[in-house]
Amino acid sequence: TFVKEVKSLRLDIRHYRHVKKRAKAKRALKRLRTIAGVLMRELRRELPQYCLFECYQRDFLLYERVLQQQQNDKNKIYSLHEPQVYCVAKGKDHKQYEYGSKASIASTAKGNLIVGVVSHEQNLHDSHTLPEILRHVEISRGKAAKQAVCDRGYRGKREVNGTQIILPGKALKKDTRYQKDKKRKQCRRRAAIEPIIGHLKSDYQMARNYLKGAIGDRINLLMAAAAWNLKQWLLVIFWLFFPWRKLQIYRIP
Repeated sequence: TFVKEVKSLRLDIRHYRHVKKRAKAKRALKRLRTIAGVLMRELRRELPQYCLFECYQRDFLLYERVLQQQQNDKNKIYSLHEPQVYCVAKGKDHKQYEYGSKASIASTAKGNLIVGVVSHEQNLHDSHTLPEILRHVEISRGKAAKQAVCDRGYRGKREVNGTQIILPGKALKKDTRYQKDKKRKQCRRRAAIEPIIGHLKSDYQMARNYLKGAIGDRINLLMAAAAWNLKQWLLVIFWLFFPWRKLQIYRIP
């Protein structure tokens, strides 16, 4: 076994980005690949042939793919127990990348109710996710949305299945003052989806999913959205039956 050696090699890989310790980390990574190859060849020799091809053939193909992949390859495997997970570039300093599945969330224009959620198994461009999320909105509401206000990440399409896509940008010369103010208010209102996504991640376990597979991602997303909507309805009912509670909260002693 290589238990003791693997433990020390994993400690050396921690400093992969350090300038002076990068060569040592590369040697440790190469040695880990060698150890994994040795163990896989030993398993192939020891396991019976019928057991190898009937039970563990898919696992061996996955392990060989992981060993052969390089840093700049596409469609890499990032998790052995969740192979469908992919890398999403965030472009933020504190968190440049996230690993999981991309989710699309749609809320009402005037309220904060979630009317559509979709989990995407592939890392698609934001503009290519619009047909699926708009179809889910149509199923949940019973009718298609006339307008959808999105951020600049969705640029590329102006209309999807009869729904007008509104993006923030410079006003047109032909627009009147009323039309300019209306577009400005719509794009400002669009920013309300950002705290909703933040609450879903931090308070409703959407940041770390404990359910298995792609179907688990969809179930977790639906449960988080349902919990958010239930909380909004309960708050409305609470303030409807107990309106004086709002005054007691801000009372100065």
